[in-house]
Amino acid sequence: MLARSIILGAGTGAALCAPFAVQAADTVHFASDVFVEKFVSAPGGGKSRILARADRLNPGDQVIFIVNWTARRGKDFVVTNPLPRAVAFQRSADGTEEVSVDGGHSWGRLEDLRVAGRDGFIRAAAPEDVTHLRWRVPGSLALRGSGQITYRGIIR
Repeated sequence: MLARSIILGAGTGAALCAPFAVQAADTVHFASDVFVEKFVSAPGGGKSRILARADRLNPGDQVIFIVNWTARRGKDFVVTNPLPRAVAFQRSADGTEEVSVDGGHSWGRLEDLRVAGRDGFIRAAAPEDVTHLRWRVPGSLALRGSGQITYRGIIR
């Protein structure tokens, strides 16, 4: 069996998580990055977690997406990120996201969404079904001037 890998060019890792839709875009700026989570042997026989820049991704790699934002005004805004087909969503750091399992047409909490299974029966949506993520950032949080959105995925 051939091993598949995704090779990312300079800056491409950030493109994997770049927000594509933002309300109040003229007042919000983003910097995105993708890291691969690895565990290495540590002194004393334990394991240490390290985050490495995502230059090459292989199926099964656990990745962490980080979107840093800065806002110049305290207005509400919405950040929407499409998930590349090569990435299966796992969870976000804070669980405040809404998700879509139909390409961004409808939104909700993952546990409230349903999809048609391969057998045609309706089933509960699973993290692997997520196609888009969305966060609503309230103006009160935007008043702080900056923040971070973090979420995890696995390379399919």
